[in-house]
Amino acid sequence: MATRTEAPAQEPCDVDSEVRCTGITRRFGEVVALQDVSLHAAAREVVAVVGPSGSGKSTLLEIVCGLQRPDAGTVRAGHAVLMPQRDLLLPWLDALDNAALPLRLAGVAKATARARAHALLAELGLEGFERARTWELSGGMRQRVAVARTLLAGAPVLCLDEPFGALDAITRADAQTWLAGVLAREPRTVLLVTHDVEEAALLADRVVVLSPRPGRIVADLTVDQPRSGGPRDPADAAVVDVRARALAALRAAMQAGA
Repeated sequence: MATRTEAPAQEPCDVDSEVRCTGITRRFGEVVALQDVSLHAAAREVVAVVGPSGSGKSTLLEIVCGLQRPDAGTVRAGHAVLMPQRDLLLPWLDALDNAALPLRLAGVAKATARARAHALLAELGLEGFERARTWELSGGMRQRVAVARTLLAGAPVLCLDEPFGALDAITRADAQTWLAGVLAREPRTVLLVTHDVEEAALLADRVVVLSPRPGRIVADLTVDQPRSGGPRDPADAAVVDVRARALAALRAAMQAGA
């Protein structure tokens, strides 16, 4: 009897895990969404992208993931996976099988995929909810399942588009804590789009500020404190400094475009 050959487990790696965008411009008809954007994220670096609505943040992530082509400029990125603003969980699957989906699509046997998903969901505080359907999960739980699914895709580059934008303040703070912990245990190169300047300063190594449309980089700020196993303290001097400088850059760009 023929035996099934299982696809190798996918693990994050440093090969082609940097992101380098050079002179990216993207137009939609007469609308210029991004203009001459050059951005670099080193391997295992977390770069947050902030900017007003319509500044091209989501478009930039889709270009990095190969879902859109720029009208000008070049992109060099390893295997990148996008976690969009909505969790997009499949309602006919439970939490465990939603998380395990990328492994199953890669050919991993069901039992192995479920075991790996089970372990990660437990790390994310979802032990006991593996068999819950999507409508039985809170917003924060759904986001954790979506993050687990994104991580299990095995891509060395993660593009997270407002992953916590729909959560209340307390749940959002909890989500920032477990995401920081996950990235400490399983380092990846991350582009994190957020409207929340403080969230950017809490989680990222660098904060890139985009102007109003057409999106241009108006500031690239380094958070002068290494990341650890959790988010930084909002009262930390490095966080306060970057938050203030990012807000100042946003205000100046919005006033210039008014």
